[in-house]
Amino acid sequence: MIIEVDLYSKIRTLYTEGESMRSIATRLGISRQTVKKYCEGNTHPDVRKVYTRQPDVITEDVKSFILSCFHQDEAENLTKQKHTAKRIYDRLVSEKAFSGSYSAVRVAVRNLKAEHMVPKYADIPLDYDPGDAIQIDWGEATVYINNQKTKINFFCGRLCSSCDIFVQAYYSQNLESFLEAQQTMFDYFRGIPKRLIFDNAKVAVREGFGRHAKATDGYKSFAAHYAFKTDFCNIASGNEKGLVENLVGYARRNFMVPVPRVSSLYELNQSLLKDCLNYRNTHKIESRSQSVKEAYEQELYFLRPIPVFRFDTSRTITPIVGDYSTVRFEKNNYSVPVRYLRKSVIVKGYANEVCIYYNGEIIASFDRLYGSGKTTYRLEHYIDLLERKPRSVFQAKPVRTNVTKELLDWGRLLPGGNAEMVKLLRLCVDYGEDRILSIRDQLPRNIVPSVDMIRSYLHEIPEPNVLYLKNDIPVTATDLRKYDEKCGVSK
Repeated sequence: MIIEVDLYSKIRTLYTEGESMRSIATRLGISRQTVKKYCEGNTHPDVRKVYTRQPDVITEDVKSFILSCFHQDEAENLTKQKHTAKRIYDRLVSEKAFSGSYSAVRVAVRNLKAEHMVPKYADIPLDYDPGDAIQIDWGEATVYINNQKTKINFFCGRLCSSCDIFVQAYYSQNLESFLEAQQTMFDYFRGIPKRLIFDNAKVAVREGFGRHAKATDGYKSFAAHYAFKTDFCNIASGNEKGLVENLVGYARRNFMVPVPRVSSLYELNQSLLKDCLNYRNTHKIESRSQSVKEAYEQELYFLRPIPVFRFDTSRTITPIVGDYSTVRFEKNNYSVPVRYLRKSVIVKGYANEVCIYYNGEIIASFDRLYGSGKTTYRLEHYIDLLERKPRSVFQAKPVRTNVTKELLDWGRLLPGGNAEMVKLLRLCVDYGEDRILSIRDQLPRNIVPSVDMIRSYLHEIPEPNVLYLKNDIPVTATDLRKYDEKCGVSK
């Protein structure tokens, strides 16, 4: 008999007060068996016995056969060629003369799988020794750079023991960015761990995946210099680097909200470094007794020192400067001073910067362009050529892409024409366009401007007309003491 809680309460109360089971049954109008069941509190009316019934046809032999099918699948390790419940049932009928129903086999297969198979989503809690490993990964976010909505990739690294974090933004996930991000991360953490744990990134893995992955020659060289081992995760196994997976989401929600508005990627990265330092100094993980800062300061002693030689993370090419005084790198063009025309230079492409060298000296540097078919010019690279060819000044791309329309319109008013405009551009190179335009606003409106007038406002010191000789004229030293004696002034 199933009773309600109120009746159960009366049975228990009367029994604890010393009333007999017979009296309680008579008083409450229920059977003595019910009183006996509940009076001592050995059970509760809310408890329901789980009903299980194993079909008689599912014998131990049948269970063993089903498990043998599972073991065959594991040995073959073929995702698309595994036993289904229907296939097991058909084999039982043909090989074991099974007489039961398919539904009984289907239930048995489901139950045995639950008992013997480890769920894919099961995770094991991990614990790392200080200095053992860093987990790294990429994330994506949208920011505004110079008021332009831009999708960026942000690199995340997390020390596995102390859980200290590192986040920096890049335009691309190419090899240059990948190596530079890790190099900067080592600088930020002030040391190198024994291992790096990350996905099978195409820029780092030549072939294979997981423990069978083989690193590219470029990444092997980088890892050898910084003396760390690489642990590549299995495909679609984010649980193997759960610490950094959580960091990607945390950084996006906390460092990228509200959407950052910056003037450059450099400014964004400086802000991200401040966020990382703030995390280190203030954060404490609930499940840990130490703060992140305390744990990091302990782990720092176990990190390996950074080598003195700084590994070159760039992609390097040696092109010849073209007739337009530009060099091509990764489908885009960058200008150099015209004096390097048709000379061989070295171009180093870093994650966010392109540097151009000649004979070991840097001659130009630019923010790296991504995409294709783009060209970036510097006005100072062409000013000497414009002074030789002034007729092209108003149509020259280096001028039109670097000078505002406001300055060009004002330059057309100069009395000296194109040659005078080139002189004005020379002043822009030396002093900056903003300063030149500010002088224009100071000039009287009823006069025609000239470059000499602008120079006077710049307080330029004119070149002296003194002729300096290359060699000093020899002068014979004369003893003037006799002259002093004759004049009566000698002592």
